[in-house]
Parts: sequence; structure tokens; C-alpha cells
Amino acid sequence: MMNDKKIRLFLVDDDAIYLKLLEIEFLQHADFCIETFATGELCIANLSHHPEVIVLDYHLDGIDKNAMNGIETLDKIKAYNADIPVVMLSSQDKIEVAINCMHHKAADYVVKSETAFVRLQKTITTIFGYKKMEKELSWYMERM
Repeated sequence: MMNDKKIRLFLVDDDAIYLKLLEIEFLQHADFCIETFATGELCIANLSHHPEVIVLDYHLDGIDKNAMNGIETLDKIKAYNADIPVVMLSSQDKIEVAINCMHHKAADYVVKSETAFVRLQKTITTIFGYKKMEKELSWYMERM
């Protein structure tokens, strides 16, 4: 996808089947190094692996009702490194949920559906397009 370098992608979802489907889709359609996590706590514990983008489920309470939800996990990711883009993923197609995610600095909000993977791919491509433009602009500004 980018400069023959694999993009480090974290996928976080408490639905094991959906998580595996996402992983398979990403591995088949793009060049990613993927780590998967069933809880926000496991994701947070592995942030030292330097993910370049994180796809994060909104609820995350299917395994443990006391687990951190997606918003709490998002806040901890942003506290660790505000520059990590996080794309929220949810079965809820509600504008209030999407707005809440954006208020917590999510890069985007994608509804789980038959088109979710295509939307995720487009979002990640856009994120890396912006990052490339930022680097080029920074390089240009340094030389002025």
C-alpha cells in the first residue's frame, strides 16, 4: 500500500468472528501487519508496538461486562499518543454515537455492515494520504 512497507494495524473487537473476518479481509486486500485484540485493555497494553492506525469497536463488553468500552479505550489511546488515528466501528447507526466518537477525537466512524470493510479501506487510505501530505508540507516548510 505505501512504499512496500507494511502498515501496522490494530483491530479491536469483542466479537471473535467479526474480528477474524476483518483480519482476513485486510490481509487479502492490502499489505498490513495486523494485531488483533478482544478488549480495549489488551490494545492499551500493546500500544508500545506502535500501531499506525487502530480500528476500534464501540462497545467492547461482550466478553467482560466490566471491560472498558470503546470511548474509554479511545481516550486512553489518545492520552498515550494523540497522533494515532483511531477509526471507531459499531453496529449502531446513530448520529449521536458518531458525533460522540468524533468529540473524543476518532478519525472516523464506520457502521458494521456489508460495506464496512470497503469504508474502512477508504478511510485508512485517506488517513495515510493526509499523513503523506503533512510530511511533504513539513519538508517543504523546513527548506523555505
